[in-house]
Amino acid sequence: MLPDPQRFLAVAGRRIARAEGAAQAVRELYRVTVPDLADGMFVYLGDHPPDGSEPERLELDGAPAELGGAMGGSPPRSRPVAPDGALAALLRCGRARGRGSDDVDDALRELLGTAPRLPQGNRVLLAPLRAPDAVVGVAVFLRRPDREDFVDDDIALADALSAQTALGVREDALAAAPPAAPKAPDEDRLRYVGAATRRIARGFDTDEIVLGLCRAAVPTYSDAALVYLRDPLPVGDERPNGPAVLRLRRTDRLKGPGAELVWPVETVDDEQDDLDASDWSEVVPGGALAEVLRGVRPVFADTPPTRDALGELVGADSALNDWVGSHAILAPLRGRRRVTGAVVFLRRPERPAFEPADLLVAAQLATHTALGVDKAVLYSREAFIADRLQRAMLPQTLPRPTGVRLASRYLPAAETARVGGDWYDAIPLPGSRVALVVGDVMGHSMTSAAVMGQLRTTALTLAGLDLPPQEVLHHLDEQAQRLGTDRMATCLYIVYDPVSHRITVANAGHPPPILLHPGGKAEVLTVPPGAPIGVGGIDFEAVELDAPTGATLLLYTDGLVESRLRDVWTGIEQLREKLAATAQLTGPDRPPPLEALCDEVLDMLGPGDRDDDIALLAARFDGIAPSDVAYWTLEPEVGAPGRARRLTRQALAGWGLEDLSDTAELLVSEIVTNAVRHASRPISLRLLRTDVLRCEVGDDVPQLPRLRQAKATDEHGRGLYLVHRLARRWGTTRLGTGKIVWFELGGPGG
Repeated sequence: MLPDPQRFLAVAGRRIARAEGAAQAVRELYRVTVPDLADGMFVYLGDHPPDGSEPERLELDGAPAELGGAMGGSPPRSRPVAPDGALAALLRCGRARGRGSDDVDDALRELLGTAPRLPQGNRVLLAPLRAPDAVVGVAVFLRRPDREDFVDDDIALADALSAQTALGVREDALAAAPPAAPKAPDEDRLRYVGAATRRIARGFDTDEIVLGLCRAAVPTYSDAALVYLRDPLPVGDERPNGPAVLRLRRTDRLKGPGAELVWPVETVDDEQDDLDASDWSEVVPGGALAEVLRGVRPVFADTPPTRDALGELVGADSALNDWVGSHAILAPLRGRRRVTGAVVFLRRPERPAFEPADLLVAAQLATHTALGVDKAVLYSREAFIADRLQRAMLPQTLPRPTGVRLASRYLPAAETARVGGDWYDAIPLPGSRVALVVGDVMGHSMTSAAVMGQLRTTALTLAGLDLPPQEVLHHLDEQAQRLGTDRMATCLYIVYDPVSHRITVANAGHPPPILLHPGGKAEVLTVPPGAPIGVGGIDFEAVELDAPTGATLLLYTDGLVESRLRDVWTGIEQLREKLAATAQLTGPDRPPPLEALCDEVLDMLGPGDRDDDIALLAARFDGIAPSDVAYWTLEPEVGAPGRARRLTRQALAGWGLEDLSDTAELLVSEIVTNAVRHASRPISLRLLRTDVLRCEVGDDVPQLPRLRQAKATDEHGRGLYLVHRLARRWGTTRLGTGKIVWFELGGPGG
């Protein structure tokens, strides 16, 4: 099966439509068919009886030389058509058929004789070249034995291409006929079909495809068009549950003088497109509408069953039921697996009625529309699933680390929900630090999203090891190469320390961050650009910069600053100016609210600026004042726990936190006691006062302690249990030189 049948049919149809004469139409059919749809094909053209009946003899219109060797013999040059034979029956059927039934095999024997060696299975198609008023020949499509069978989608394509070729062959014959013969229609149907199908194929979603059909049909082909689609539309191979319901998706009609002669007065308002038709219709099994839809081909509303079918669709009381006969065409919309809707074409009574050739035009419009709707539904479902998958791989909530406030935004590209590889993260680190990460995997696909998820997971793991930023990027680069993908990624990794009020920045080909200073000045930080992740063999550099209290750091992906209308550096300068202008609104003494700042940044996007995904991470640096930090070094000796208790008591008394002193002393003593038991180097003790009291004890032992339930006879093992029971939160972090055990007291829930 072709990956995009609708686009293939649109391109192939245009080439056949531009052909001049029967010979060129057949040559174009061969060129568009081989090798995409078939590995070989040849065409028999027939004589053209004046009454439009089946031809009495078929003549081979050329066959490639290599085809004879592949078939074990060349096809016969000329074959008679027996009126009561299997070949004549297949020509009357008018639809492409594959091998697998006796009547098709019999028709092949009548056409080709017994000499040719044909592929087994459903790798041979017989497709009648049927114009609206006559059968002009038959096409044979062949596939190699090592290729898959023709499937329903392939047969539908062969049908459509054969019908298009038949129209060209028939009009060529009519043009060459004596003057007494009927003239070809004034309207060039082939060129119209080519232009109309191109317009439909440009649609990206269901609404655009339906709109393309209506705009192509009205007023050139019809004076009105009503499009009904199944609700809900089936996806892929899933079988719909319950009765089939067709819902009116769109109506278009010719407006202006004379419209009131056709349409009811209440529908003449030029500001609305609605026709006097029912909004929905249930397809009753065995009913007239169900039978027309099952027939697949467009029909005139010129018989009682088809008039009843039209009434079921538009409503029994609709005034549209008065325009029947050959002024109304009901065309089923058949997708790859099933009928997905119907379209009604109407012409005013004073306009010439539809001709038999217009049924073929309606079939082409309906086929392209149905295939387009199928593609749009599948793409929409895949894009929805991929977008959900991508969002699931992004952080659902941001942490609340000490000394910094965070806000984020993520926007998919404007052209539907294209899947990309943008991501952001904020990762708490030991010592109340936080890692800020933003990255962008190049490309838009499920692969990009999958690579993004793997790189983000790797970054989380590396951050947990508390590696320097440049080392994190180095390991990400190695991981990208181990993944074996050609997708590169840019990444910015920043570590903020609220105690030292500094940031450490390492960059891998990502746009630089922008720092909004407390006074309102916006600065594009100068950081080493680096090479993207995945290039390999690159040494990344890190720089340390000041992070003043009250400053805001903005990290972003290139979708925010680069588009078709501007280059990346122009976009970065516009972003810097936008941040500075936003800061002026609140004055130099008050930074703009973080969430509002993110919204203002996104407001700078114009209509052409949503070509790519956008990830945005903003960090407001509150820092921790030196007066709120207490730090000591303790020797790993027996008296260390007692000294730790005294130092903790003194610090809390100075901060006015005597109510936390007893609990803090007990827990600090337990953790320091455990450290003294195993450490060989000095132990660190740090207290941080923010909205909570945070205590951190560090030693040189990399093994992390585990919470366990001590037995009644155990002398040790109760320290972490006390921490777990009495602390608001607690945890452990492994460092390159050991570990840190920390806990928090006070604050909400403390």
